Order: sequence, then C-alpha cells, then structure tokens
Amino acid sequence: MADLDSEVPPLPPRYRFRDLLLGDQGWQSDDRVQVEFYMNENTFKERLKLFFIKNQRSSLRIRLFNFSLKLLSCFLYIIRVLLDDPTQGLGWSPIIWVNRSLPLWGLQVSVALISLFETLLLSYLSYKGNIWEQILRIPFLLEIINAVPFIITIFWPVLRNLFIPVFLNCWLAKHALENMINDLHRAIQRTQSAMFNQVLILISTLLCLIFTCICGIQHLERAGNRLTLFDSLYFCIVTFSTVGFGDVTPKIWPSKLLVVIMICVALVVLPIQFEQLAYLWMERQKSGGNYSRHRAQTEKHVVLCVSSLKIDLLMDFLNEFYAHPRLQDYYVVILCPTEMDAQVRRVLQIPMWSQRVIYLQGSALKDQDLLRAKMDDAEACFILSSRCEVDRTAADHQTILRAWAVKDFAPNCPLYVQILKPENKFHIKFADHVVCEEEFKYAMLALNCICPATSTLITLLVHTSRGQDSQQSSEQWQKMYGRCSGNEVYHINLEESTFFAEYEGKSFTYASFHAHKKFGVCLIGVRKEDNKNILLNPGPRYIMSSTDICFYINITKEENSAFKKQEKHRKKHESKLSYHGASRLPVHSIIASMGTVAIDLQDTGCRTSSGPTLTLPSEGGKEGRRPSIAPVLEVADSSSLQTCDLLSDQSEDETTPSDDEVSAGLEYAKGYPPYSPYIGSSPTFCHLLHEKVPFCCLRLDKGCQHNYYEDAKAYGFKNKLIIVAAETAGNGLYNFIVPLRAYYRPKKELNPIVLLLDNPPDMHFLDAICWFPMVYYMVGSIDNLDDLLRCGVTFAANMVVVDKESTMSAEEDYMADAKTIVNVQTLFRLFSSLSIITELTHPANMRFMQFRAKDCYSLALSKLEKKEREKGSNLAFMFRLPFAAGRVFSISMLDTLLYQSFVKDYMISITRLLLGLDTTPGSGFLCSMKITEEDLWIRTYARLYQKLCSSTGDIPIGVYRTESQKLTTSESQISISVEEWEDTKDTKEQTSYRSNHRNSTSSDQSDHPLLRRKSMQWARRLSRRVPRHSGKTAEKISQQRMNLYRRSERQELAELVKNRMKHLGLSPAGYDEMNDHQNTLSYILINPSPDTRLELNDIVYLIRPDPLAYVPNTAPSQKDSFCNTVGQDTREETQL
Repeated sequence: MADLDSEVPPLPPRYRFRDLLLGDQGWQSDDRVQVEFYMNENTFKERLKLFFIKNQRSSLRIRLFNFSLKLLSCFLYIIRVLLDDPTQGLGWSPIIWVNRSLPLWGLQVSVALISLFETLLLSYLSYKGNIWEQILRIPFLLEIINAVPFIITIFWPVLRNLFIPVFLNCWLAKHALENMINDLHRAIQRTQSAMFNQVLILISTLLCLIFTCICGIQHLERAGNRLTLFDSLYFCIVTFSTVGFGDVTPKIWPSKLLVVIMICVALVVLPIQFEQLAYLWMERQKSGGNYSRHRAQTEKHVVLCVSSLKIDLLMDFLNEFYAHPRLQDYYVVILCPTEMDAQVRRVLQIPMWSQRVIYLQGSALKDQDLLRAKMDDAEACFILSSRCEVDRTAADHQTILRAWAVKDFAPNCPLYVQILKPENKFHIKFADHVVCEEEFKYAMLALNCICPATSTLITLLVHTSRGQDSQQSSEQWQKMYGRCSGNEVYHINLEESTFFAEYEGKSFTYASFHAHKKFGVCLIGVRKEDNKNILLNPGPRYIMSSTDICFYINITKEENSAFKKQEKHRKKHESKLSYHGASRLPVHSIIASMGTVAIDLQDTGCRTSSGPTLTLPSEGGKEGRRPSIAPVLEVADSSSLQTCDLLSDQSEDETTPSDDEVSAGLEYAKGYPPYSPYIGSSPTFCHLLHEKVPFCCLRLDKGCQHNYYEDAKAYGFKNKLIIVAAETAGNGLYNFIVPLRAYYRPKKELNPIVLLLDNPPDMHFLDAICWFPMVYYMVGSIDNLDDLLRCGVTFAANMVVVDKESTMSAEEDYMADAKTIVNVQTLFRLFSSLSIITELTHPANMRFMQFRAKDCYSLALSKLEKKEREKGSNLAFMFRLPFAAGRVFSISMLDTLLYQSFVKDYMISITRLLLGLDTTPGSGFLCSMKITEEDLWIRTYARLYQKLCSSTGDIPIGVYRTESQKLTTSESQISISVEEWEDTKDTKEQTSYRSNHRNSTSSDQSDHPLLRRKSMQWARRLSRRVPRHSGKTAEKISQQRMNLYRRSERQELAELVKNRMKHLGLSPAGYDEMNDHQNTLSYILINPSPDTRLELNDIVYLIRPDPLAYVPNTAPSQKDSFCNTVGQDTREETQL
C-alpha cells in the first residue's frame, strides 16, 4: 500500500494534449515567479560604492586621480610662493595675507572644489552610522582646512589673498599613495607588499616632514628673515641631519616653535617607521625574499624542496650538482618551510655559494611560494624526503603532496622525487625520476651477501670524482683504490664515438673487449634508438648499430678526452696488418705470448650446470710457455652459439633431484611470485616453492605440527645462513629476498635467509614470503645473545644489520647511530670472523665500525680522511676500511644518484638493473667469480677480460681485492704467559717485522698495547712478592691469580658464548672456527687497467648475459615450463 501511495499519478489528458501542441511553450503560462538576486546592489549608493571602493580597477583609478590632485595643489602652492613678494607687508601682516593672482586663485579653487566633493562622497559611501568617526578623521580635517577657505573666497572676494596652508596637502597625497599601493598589491603575497609598503611609507613620511617644515619656516619667516624656499630647504636639511651650521636661523618665535614641533614629531614618527622597516627586513631575510622573474628568464635554475635542511644534505647536493662543468652557471633555489639554521647560514655566506644558492622559506603547497621560487621557469625540481623522521610514512605523505603541488603548478617542470617506502611509490609515478630508498637499500644489502661490497661499488659509481684521491699516499692500495674510484658511467652515440665507432656491425662482447684493450673503457650496456630500455651486456648475439647509445665506465667521458694522432695512426696501421683471412681475427688475440700458438677454442657447447670450463689448457702446460686464450669473435657464429634451454637442457644431476632433496622438499619451480606486498614492484623471475609454506613453518625458533625444529642447527642447512636484523618487516624487506632468489642464482647455492625482527611481521608480509624457499623469521633482537644463537649466528655467512626507524632521530643528529654501532661492536667482539654488513644513518659514523682504540693504522687512515676532506673531496670517508670492504653502508650516500640523474637520466635505470630491482628481457645481471690458485695462469685483467668474453660472454667491471693486513692485535686476542713475556718480546717483534706485509705504515705497530703491558708487569711484580716460605694455600692462591691474569678477554667472551649455547641446548662445536680471524683489508678496483695483475682470492664483478635470451622462441610450451620445471638454474660462479 505504501508503494502505491508513493507512485506519481499520471497527468490528466488535457495536460498531455497541451504539451503535444505547445511543447515547452506551454510552461510559460504556468504560475511561476521570476526571482532576481542581489537587488541590494542595484541601488544608487551601492553602485557608487562598487565604483569608488569595491571594484579594484576603478578604485585604483580614483585614488590615482586623488593623488594627482594633491600633488597639483602642492605644486600650485610652490608657484604662488615663487610669484609672491614678501616685502610689501609690515609686522605680522605678511603671515596672514599673501599675493595670489586671479588665474592661480581660479586653479586652486577648482582643485579645492573637486577634492572636497570627492571627500564628502567617499565619507557618505563609507558611512556606517557614526558620523563623528567620519568627521574627526585626520584626512577629513585636513581636507576641510585646505578646501573650505577657497570655497568661502568665492562668495567673499575680500578673502582671496588670505593665507591658506595648502602645503598640508602633501599628507593627503601620502595617504592617497598608501591606499593606491594597497590596491595595487592586493593580489600579491603579504611579505613582498608589506616590505614595499613600509619602505614607501618611511620615504613618504620623511619627505612630508621636510616639505612641511620647508613651507612652514619659509612662510613664518616672511615677518622675519624673509627666507626663500631654497634657504628653508638648506636650513631643514642641516637641522634634521644634526649638523647645525647656524648660518641660517629662525628669527621670530612662531618659526622657532614650528621647528621645535617638527623635531619632536620626527623623533616620534621616524623611529617607529624604522623599527617596522627593520622588523620586516629581518622577516624577509628569514623567508629569503624571492627569485626575480627577470633572472628566471635569463638564467637557469633548479629548485630543491625539503622539509628540513641539514648541512650534510646541503653539501652533498651542492658538491654533486656543481661537480658537472655544464651546471656551473645554474642557480639553486632552496624552498624549505623551516628557518635557516646557523650552520646552513654560515655555509651560504661563503662567496662560492652565496652567488649561486638562494634560500627561500616557504612551502611547496602554497602557490605564492612556488611563484617566489619561479617554479614554472625552473629546469628541474628536486623533492627530498626527511629520512630522520620517526614516522617515515608521514614523511612520504608530505613528499607526495609536494610532488602533486609542483605538478599542478608547473606541469612542464621535470620532477626528481625521493620516496622512503615502496608502497607509496605508485602515487608519484608521474615524476620523471623516482628513487625509493628502501627498495635500493635492501637490494643493495642483499647483493652485498653474494657479491661483496656491492654497496661500495654502486656508491663509487654514482659519486662524481676525478680519481685523484690519495695519489700522494705511500700506500699502493690507496693509490689504486683512489684512482679507480674516479670511474663513472657515461653515454655516447656509437657513430659519434671514437671509442666504439669502429665496432659497428660487430658483436657487443667484441666491442667491449677491444674498447677496453685499446682505450681502457668498459662498455657495459646499450640502448637502441627506438627503445627506451637499457640492456646491460646483451651478449655476443647483439650486433652494434650506428644509432645505438653506448654506456661505458671510464674516468671521464669521451668528450673530455684527448687522443694522440700518432698513436692512433700506429694502431690503425697495426690493425690493418694483423687482420687477415676469412674470419678477420686479430693476430695479437690469437697468438699468445712467449711464442706459443696453442689456441683454446671457443666454448661451443651448451651452458651446462657446471658452467664453461676456463681451466688451464693442456697445450699451455709446457714449461716456458704461457697458455693462450681464444679470440673474441667479431660476430657470433650461429653454429658455435648453440641455444641453451635453461628449462629443459640440464645435466642429469640437476634434473633428477636426490633422495635427500626430495625428502627435504627442495624441489623448486621457477616463476613470478604470485603475491607482491605492495603496488609497483617489478616482477622478477625467481626460485619458488610448488606450494606455499604454512605460516607456522616460517617461524624458525618454534616448532609446529609440520616440524619440530626450534633452532637453526636442527634444520641442517647445507649452506650458511644470511641473517637480517631489522626492527619491522616492512615491504622494503621483500626486495632483500627477491635478488637472493632470482632465477639466475644457482639452486644449490641458495643461502637460507633468517629475518631477526624486533616486532612480529604482518600477515600480508608472510603471505608474500611464504612462496620463497628457505626463508624464515624469528622475533628477537641483536641485543640478546640467546636470540642470536638460536637464529644460527654461528652458522651464518653474513649478518645484515638494518638501521632501525625508531633510532633514526635523536636530539644530537649524529647520535642516531649510537645503539646500532655499539650492538655491531658487540657482535664483532663475540663473533670476530662473522661478516657483518651494517646500515647507518650518517656516513660520518662509519669510522666507529669495528673500532679499535689502539689501532695505529686506523688512526693513520683518520688523518688521511681529514686531508682529503680539506682538499674538497666528495668521498673523504672512502678510505675507511669498513667502507672500502663494503661492511658499512648509509642510504644517504645514494642521494647523489638522484642528483646525477639531472645530467645522466639513465643512472637510475642502470642502478636498478645492476641491483636486480628491474629485469629487462635481454639485459644481464650482476654476479661475481673468485680467483683461485688454478686461475692464476690468466695473470692479468686484460687476459681475464678476453677469456670471459670469448667463452661465456661475461663483462668484468671491477675487482674486489683482499690483502693480509697486520693490524694491531686487540686486547681480546692477547694470551701470553706473564713470566715469559719479557723474554719473548724482542723475538716476536723481530719476527713480526720480517713477516710478509704489504703496507709499510703498519710495520711499527706494537703487538701489545701499553695498558696490557703495564698490567702484565704489575702482575709479574705482584707474583714475585709472595714469600718463598708460604704454605700450599698461598701457592694455590698465587697460581689462581696468575691464571686469572693469563686469561685473555677473548677467552672470557668465548666461554660466555659457549656457556649460553650449552644452556640453550646448542652444540658449541662450530663456534671455535669463528675465532680464527685474520686481519685483512679489502677494497674495490672499478675498471682497473688492462695490465693489472690478478691475485689470489680476488673477486671479479661480472655482468652476465641474460640466460633466457638464449632460449629459442620456438620452444614448445615454454611459458608453462617456466613455472613447472624443477631444478633448473645457471652457474653463478665461473670456474677459471
């Protein structure tokens, strides 16, 4: 029933027929009323108010006309004074009466009439019920004084020569000028208009005071000294400037009284004006003023938007930005909402920066501040996040809003955005370049576990340096390391290049090898003209084209290099003579040195699981002959390069898993992870499980119904663990797992990953990692020794300590890393051979990693760092041993990656490919190989380059070298008999002096610290004081005391750990091996010279071609086999 009532009844037939005949016109005769709005504005008064007051343009014109009238009245007064003769009157009559000609009187009366009418009209329009408020206003009173007497003279001609103080109209002109300027700046931001208005008010007030005093003194002295206008001007200037010569003085008392009044007024009014001006000037200095439109149109500038500006961030940006020659003429405009601190202010006052850096206090969310920074004319806008915030998600939200605001205000301005958390990255996909901090951080830390010092390698590549650091050092490793640190990634078109033009139509590996051999440059990738994707080492099948963009590593770019014509001509001549035959192979690549002609033919077999064999050829084993290496072919032979199907063509031991593997469930598939924890993650082909692991089985330290293991030892892992200590399981941690489970990592070499988390992970994170093999988590902290032992620290290959978000902010900035540094130092003392990779907030704190207070060599490196910093080095900390070895990393060091992208727009893409964050079909990946004793026959880096290019197609880009370093023995490692110490001291010092040692600065280091030496001497003297006739009790106490002194700190720590392991039911068998720690130093040589000698245990960084690029397109059911094939992988290490 309710539905029937709610229905609308149909129209009667008459209405329907009328609508049919008349259409819409029928509605016009309905009972409708037309309503007009805003009728109150149609009155005569409102229209006048709209014209004279409300409308901006018309009111500005009215005020300009009023201002002109007041100036005209003052000008007419001056004319009257100049035409007047003050000698005609006697006594006080010249003050009351003046001579005014009829035309002049007519002009002044006309001006007075117009001014009075306008004043009365404006008073009427602005009347609000209180008439006395309108009458008693100073401008109204001045208008009455100056205008009404002239109107009276119209009706009373006798008063036409009456003196009227028309010069007071200057104050009315000042009032009209202020109103006019306010209307003019109504649409402009407050700071600019206020500053301009205050300066204008001050100047106009001073002029009005001087003009009033001049006219008043001149008129009153008509009855005295009869001064001219110029004499009055002279007197006023001398008086107001406090000079007071005294040659011109007022004679009668009215003029003297006027001078006193004017001085009192000046002493009251001017200081107030100056105070307001000074306040506004200080506020403007804080806000930074603005970047002028004229400068923005004639000069180039970039804008840096930050929430808070620290001195380290500022110097990193300026040093990296201005390191490029073509950016020297750019201006940097900093837009920051906070006030400039003292350190930043001092730096920006340095002439080198004060002429190029402009600081503006303002918000990127305000169009007014963006207009001040001339964002629409900027070449680029850098938006950086505040990583020291406690709530990093809130910091990302602020960054997102800044990016949106800049994009809305200046759509054509290129955006370079830094974001902290990966889940927020998709909000700013419109930006030209985006760097997600946690993505890069975790991927870099993951690669550090399988490719040592990847973080140092990437950091050196993205920093601008000339390679001149530490070239005056006496240490050979410092010279090599400093020189190679100057290598960067550059690009050039192939047809315009001297390096690569001759390799057009040849294979990529051929071009890379010969360019390195001839010029010392390392070709790492290419990009086709019609494709935006960069390919790192596309392999020997890729043929170089003239339109290709080549990416190479070198000390400097080719445009800044000079080539000797004679050397070039000689090399061309040799190349003509050495190339012959059908294959046109270079003779110097075929014939080995020392006369041998034995050739190791190129590996034409398929890439099996054992990898290509680069061992010593049998022909080269003869005495006196060095083995040869196969040449790098100009064009890959299709018959020799057999396609290797990674999905089906595997060795028998790979495709057929052992019984142990089957029982342990180690059969893995290859495919894309079915679940990603955040939007925007790049899909990566990985090793996956056939079925996801239950969440209960992911907990390492607690058993469940599926297994009863409660510690890492019980699992019986074949490979050593990788432990990640983090505060929370953020989405960025997903990028730590993916590179370690990528499809090109050998299945048998996958390391178990244990996440040691302070807080339990979320379910959506567990849902993402449950598909990966051998990934576990445990709730615990590195502060707790029991948690470390349960998670398997004694079986770990690497321990990654991630900086905690809760400790990133501190009252003292550099104290944010205090807890992390002390915890890592404890780990270092307890497990000395454990490879610990630490992330810090501030790079300056890396000098405290693995700190030894009495290490003379570290102190020498500290002095070297100070010298390099004084020389202006951008990487003064690079010689610190933890950084050089890749054991410490700070994400702030990657800020330069975003800065370099302004000049090198490809750097972010190349870095993402190297770290495995992006996978482009046909692009290679970063891996490493180790030089063993069997591989030393290769001898030099150039021969290794040729061997890799000719056999596997790998491109080496650098060497990680570890050298034995005799560092000061720590107190924990001293265990020496007190009685025999003095006798063996000299012998040990001589032996240590003769030991094989690479670095001369450590030869004078003492094996025993001074404090330990004093304590031993004191213990020895104390033991000798025991009387010989003492009983057995005294001898026992003495023996226990001596054993206590003999006991070293290392032994105490070892017993502590073993006791805890026994208490937890763990076997302490593997702990003793962790104490055999040899002091070494490690460093990176990026793109070393071809004649660099290879050494034992060198680790070579390789860019290996994409294995899937060799899979034929005609393979049947290839797509299905990707996800179902078990045990298919490639070798990560190349056996030489």
